[in-house]
Amino acid sequence: MTTTPASSAFPSAFAAVDLGATSGRVILGRVGPDNLDLTEAHRFANTPVRLPDGLHWNMLALFQETLDGLREAARTGSVASIGVDTWAVDYGLLDADGVLLGTPYHYRDSRTDDAAQRVWPRVGPEELYRITGLQHLSFNTVFQLASAAGSSQSDAARTLLLIPDLLVHWLTGTIGTEATNASTTGLFDARTGTWAGALLDRLSIDPALLPPLRHPGDPAGTLLPHVAAHTGLDASTPVITVASHDTASAVAAVPATEPHFAYISCGTWSLAGLELDAPVLTEDSRAANFTNELGVDGTVRYLRNIMGMWLLEECRRIWEARGLPAHIPVLLAEAARSTAFGAVIDPDDPVFLAPGDMPERIREHCRRTDQPVPDGRGAVVRCILESLALAHRRTLRQAAELAGRDITHIHLVGGGSRNDLLCQLTADATGLPVIAGPTEATALGNILVQARAAGLVADLAAMRRLVASTQHLRRYTPRGDSAAWDAAAARLTPARTEP
Repeated sequence: MTTTPASSAFPSAFAAVDLGATSGRVILGRVGPDNLDLTEAHRFANTPVRLPDGLHWNMLALFQETLDGLREAARTGSVASIGVDTWAVDYGLLDADGVLLGTPYHYRDSRTDDAAQRVWPRVGPEELYRITGLQHLSFNTVFQLASAAGSSQSDAARTLLLIPDLLVHWLTGTIGTEATNASTTGLFDARTGTWAGALLDRLSIDPALLPPLRHPGDPAGTLLPHVAAHTGLDASTPVITVASHDTASAVAAVPATEPHFAYISCGTWSLAGLELDAPVLTEDSRAANFTNELGVDGTVRYLRNIMGMWLLEECRRIWEARGLPAHIPVLLAEAARSTAFGAVIDPDDPVFLAPGDMPERIREHCRRTDQPVPDGRGAVVRCILESLALAHRRTLRQAAELAGRDITHIHLVGGGSRNDLLCQLTADATGLPVIAGPTEATALGNILVQARAAGLVADLAAMRRLVASTQHLRRYTPRGDSAAWDAAAARLTPARTEP
């Protein structure tokens, strides 16, 4: 990403509001036939809040930061349009007057731990997968709604808005649900690309709760007067529907110019998989816990969620709280010097989902599985990164087999693409070259969909060619002993999360 100062002239820029699970940003992009320039207008932390009833997102703070970021964007010059993307599954409920009911829950809250047991007597896991194609995760929207059923908040709700749609509503006053995010809810028909009406009926969910669908490129509205006044943007500034699930935006910006690629969108989560033309809804796919989610232009993101850099970030948080500086370059250097394959873990073991003492959880996991216990921070980080590389290997090999596709190379995008050790370990584990970058793939995908809506980019292939020709990419070639990776993989027994 360029480091153009926010105060410099930046005419006809597209503003991407890009909220991740741990941080948010407003990024400006200028798109031309041979250029794709980014500048950061505003960056801020996304810190959840624990209230007496559980873990919540601080949505009012996030919206205020969004407004502040758009105000910074306005100072750079003309903003052509705005797009919003965030994480998936979580939502806010509006009452009959359009007022937010309470504070949206965080998907890591424990209230959904047993919620699937309320759904399966009505629609079993096999049938649920045949309809929705969705990976079983305890926090999927369908299970969140089941956990809230019968509450006063749920009874008063008249509209459900996923997090990016809630932000768009607060910016424009309009109501809608973007399709790539809708496809993550467990309430969406993977074959028809619409809300699953018969499923809603069987789960006693009022279809009126779910707004009409929007698709990437659709206009969402223009700014409300008070938003325009606060930000300094013209009230006629359009908000464009982008691929509002951040992974869908990131995959749209994968710089793939050749077929047979796999992708890993690596941040808090690692989303590893393939881009397909149609969903894979077989029983084998369900048993392997793969998900079928919409991408741009009706593509299917066939992938599996892996716990990702959350493990490292939680370790860093704990170490820093104990007064131990935990700078990433230092930790990676310590990890590189640590013994290879001292211990490996399954990143998707549910014990790692909630916030807490991650270093001790990792050590306890190793004790429980009769492995050497990592001694020191470098050994813990080495364990995390090798385990993620093994998870990437396992996931992509299964995806290729289940989808009947060959993989010749991997594109690793997102914040994890800055992690040289993880990129190299992933290449080593998979035996495939890894092309790392861009880091800001989600913001790029957001901006490029806006640019396409403005007529500046022709199609998805052109978007990807522009990313490949303008962004800094690095290539990692497999090296080392493949037999050692085979042996490490054989030691690892993945936690079964599918029903």
